[in-house]
Amino acid sequence: MTTSELTLPPKARPARTRRRVLGAGKQLHAGPVTYVVLAVFALVSLAPLVWTAIAASRTDRRLAQTPPPLWFGGNLFSNLQAAWDQAGLGTAMVNSVFVAGTITVSTVLFATLAGFAFAKLRFRFSGLLLLLTIGTMMIPPQLAVVPLYLWMADLGWSNQLQTVILPSLVTAFGTFFMRQYLVQALPSELVEAARVDGASSLRIVWHVVFPAARPAMAVLGLLTFVFAWNDFLWPIIALNQQNPTVQVALNSLGTGYVPDQSVIMAGALLGTLPLLIAFLLFGKQIVGGIMQGAIKG
Repeated sequence: MTTSELTLPPKARPARTRRRVLGAGKQLHAGPVTYVVLAVFALVSLAPLVWTAIAASRTDRRLAQTPPPLWFGGNLFSNLQAAWDQAGLGTAMVNSVFVAGTITVSTVLFATLAGFAFAKLRFRFSGLLLLLTIGTMMIPPQLAVVPLYLWMADLGWSNQLQTVILPSLVTAFGTFFMRQYLVQALPSELVEAARVDGASSLRIVWHVVFPAARPAMAVLGLLTFVFAWNDFLWPIIALNQQNPTVQVALNSLGTGYVPDQSVIMAGALLGTLPLLIAFLLFGKQIVGGIMQGAIKG
């Protein structure tokens, strides 16, 4: 549709142009094919969780039979209780909530501050520092295990929760993610106007940057919490069974000459439930924040 066509009266416009103008304000509706595709993807995504719940409700002998069970049994609560007692999940749940919550808050805060600095502030070597930050994402985390463990041992933090928290207080991905979002979502004119009005840097961050970055902060917070909750490599090295996180505690269920698969599945289900609850509680706010940011953009 050209500009000359828009300047014509509605009746004088070509039929193709009139159809486009009349259909511009209509709401699009999904067809049956869309619903079928979405239903298939939802079923495929839920299949591992459903199978975990089915296996957790059966006995180990029934899981070893062919064909495997395809529906729930009657041993769910007994297996959950056995997994809770054998792995000591009470202490592990408290530790994981504290570790994942602390890492999430610190990562979102520091990544937002660093992302704002890289996106809107001018300082020497900013491009080089950003490049170095992104470059750290290319280093496999396994390479840092030995020096990190030696460092924590020198600090006397072996088998303590701060050993897991300190290396994850901020991430390069979070910094880059917030920087890319703020480049587009936060107008430079808004920051300059706040400075002209006499706002300090702290006030600009609190009243300008944080409201503009709220949708991205919510997404980063959810991703960080899931990653910190599911982290296994570094916690299994840094912690022991006397002060474990959930993933370290669940590792004890697989020990023994003949591990009970149904109890292991019950423990995995217990370890997944807090993530599901967090998503059910905050998922709507996160999606709403994303849509709000998209409309503002």
